[in-house]
Amino acid sequence: MKENKYNINRWGFWFSLALAIIALYNLMGNLTKIGQWLGNLIGVLMPFCLGLLIAYILYLPCKKIEDAYKRTKKKRFVNKHARGLSILTTYILAIIIIVIILNVIIPIVVQSLTDLFTHLPEYYNSIIDKINSLPENNILRREKAIEIVNSIKNINFESLINVEKIQEYIKNVISAVETIFNIFVAFVVSIYILAQRTQIIAFFSKLTHAIFKEKTYSKIKKYFIKGNIVFFKFLTSQMIDAVLVGILVSIALTILKVKYAILLGFLIGLFNLIPYFGAIIAVVVSILITILTGGIAKALLMAIVVIVLQQIDANVINPKIVGDSLEISQLLVIFAVTIGGAYFGVLGMFLAVPVVAVIKLIVDDLIEEKQEKK
Repeated sequence: MKENKYNINRWGFWFSLALAIIALYNLMGNLTKIGQWLGNLIGVLMPFCLGLLIAYILYLPCKKIEDAYKRTKKKRFVNKHARGLSILTTYILAIIIIVIILNVIIPIVVQSLTDLFTHLPEYYNSIIDKINSLPENNILRREKAIEIVNSIKNINFESLINVEKIQEYIKNVISAVETIFNIFVAFVVSIYILAQRTQIIAFFSKLTHAIFKEKTYSKIKKYFIKGNIVFFKFLTSQMIDAVLVGILVSIALTILKVKYAILLGFLIGLFNLIPYFGAIIAVVVSILITILTGGIAKALLMAIVVIVLQQIDANVINPKIVGDSLEISQLLVIFAVTIGGAYFGVLGMFLAVPVVAVIKLIVDDLIEEKQEKK
């Protein structure tokens, strides 16, 4: 009897293995079709994913505004409709910000870029004349320095960034969303998510509780809450900080009469979203542009002012905005940004820090549990 049972189990194992191999073979042969199917599914779900992303970004300001409405003296009407009023207010503010960016900041930046690339040959010739007027033993007259200057000249900036290219980039972004209808669906989905966020969170909480054991459910809930706090804190603080840095740098460079002050302020503020490396890259590019347009003395003055402003930001402004630290070392931040940039580009560099902060939180808890058991 036992022998028969053993034979049945053995044949059952080999039969299951054979089926698995056949299924895997068929799957490998139909990878193209599966890829197409997944692509179509992602295309269908894109408006909902975009709506979820919009709702996630707007959640924190929406919640803050809702809390403010609930504290108002006119409690009858406002308290009853606090959530609806907060969503309406949030979207009005978001639309105003987008309109200001599209109609005020972007045209100035585009105009500055166009002017810079148009006059680039003149700036180059001016630099060459200044180098040639220096003594023969000057470091800037050495062969390596001349090669660097010539390499800058040979870069075809106009083919990389011009009005037509910028328009093409914008069209590509719009085509990624596919249609105006999808944008409308994403907009509606984000409103419903914000309006019904309490019910949605409660549903997923009950579902998780029903699937997992109490201990596992508690851990998932803990990491979900803490992970969201980390992401909200990092994303909102970095965006606010980037705007403030951009404005401060633009004002400072305008006072110094640095050419393309708003463009450089926008560039430094934008790159400030990327921890550590972003600030370095933006300052180096700004110095090069200022050397071309205003000379070495002005570039040096600009660099000193920008570095001072960045130090004030790093030690005063940013800690005030962020509040509590993410509690990860600078070495780990540099490691995270490097790996994130290598595998996921600019977006990876931006999101690497909060992701690593959450991973560190989980690892720390695992280490504590192991130590307690010992």
